Amino acid sequence: MNALPTAAAQVLERFQQAASWEQRARLLMQWGNQLEAVGTEECNETNRIQGCESLVWLIDASSENHLHFRAVSDARILRGLLALLLLRINGLTRQELDTIDLADWFAQLGLSRQLSPSRSNGLNAVLQRMRELADTKT
Repeated sequence: MNALPTAAAQVLERFQQAASWEQRARLLMQWGNQLEAVGTEECNETNRIQGCESLVWLIDASSENHLHFRAVSDARILRGLLALLLLRINGLTRQELDTIDLADWFAQLGLSRQLSPSRSNGLNAVLQRMRELADTKT
């Protein structure tokens, strides 16, 4: 596994210090509130993720060398999960994106037990769309 981006390492440390699910849930909501802004015009069918029960939009703002995505959802918990996913992925290269193990990342954060199958499927759909968008850059 490649090294964590600085922001991901910091969030991982904060989640590992949280002693209970309630503390992790609070952190999750806080991170969800810090997502980069997404304009209403960007919340369109082109950017909508298929395979999510909730509405999720993913916007590719990557450069030629490094990935950068923005995302938003209508669901509070999912906004937090998306924020944590973006912290893990933004700044990586396309090759590094291939090594990301979503289940492992959320297990390290202590959130895997709270991921329902539908949320896991939705997050995997987001990751798959990131990979598709990154492929268009290479």
